[in-house]
Amino acid sequence: MVGKVAARRAALRDNLIEIAERTIASKGLTALRARDLASEAGCAVGAIYNVFGDLTDLVLAVNARTFHQLGADVAAALADAPQDPVEQLVVMAQAYHQFATENHLSWRALFDVERTPGEAAPDWYLAEMGQLFAYISDPLAVIFPAHDSKDLALLTRALFSSVHGIVLLGLDEASSGVPTDDIDRMIALVLRQITASA
Repeated sequence: MVGKVAARRAALRDNLIEIAERTIASKGLTALRARDLASEAGCAVGAIYNVFGDLTDLVLAVNARTFHQLGADVAAALADAPQDPVEQLVVMAQAYHQFATENHLSWRALFDVERTPGEAAPDWYLAEMGQLFAYISDPLAVIFPAHDSKDLALLTRALFSSVHGIVLLGLDEASSGVPTDDIDRMIALVLRQITASA
């Protein structure tokens, strides 16, 4: 009996994640509502909270999938990249831009999800983010061999933040002067300039 209950619970969890994933991808994070989820899943609203602590937990589960797909896309781009570590950074950053363009609402949900201040994300969520950072830090370690692990980690996050900012402002067509058609070129210019001092 316990096995059947656990199986039903796992099936409901997977179903809710898939529904939430479709909703976020098509309508955005703000469209995610417990009542609508329950209606589509064919369950009571309370059943959602028997599987997830709250909707934020559900969004984190969706975001883990998105991070995983993002990482896979970056890895695929990296597989065809030149051996030069600077150009590897450029290729990965441009793959990041392409993913954000093609999966805009899901990508935005990675950063728009609300969490209690000071509350750390789950370990499995951090692991997906860590894998993405590893793709960046590996070529950086080649470019800046004198950097210790702490500085390398900071530089990795700084480069990610720089690329993310360019992509975000460009795709949002903000008044910052980041033309959408020039995002890839801007990314390449910034990365090559930053690493030119190595």
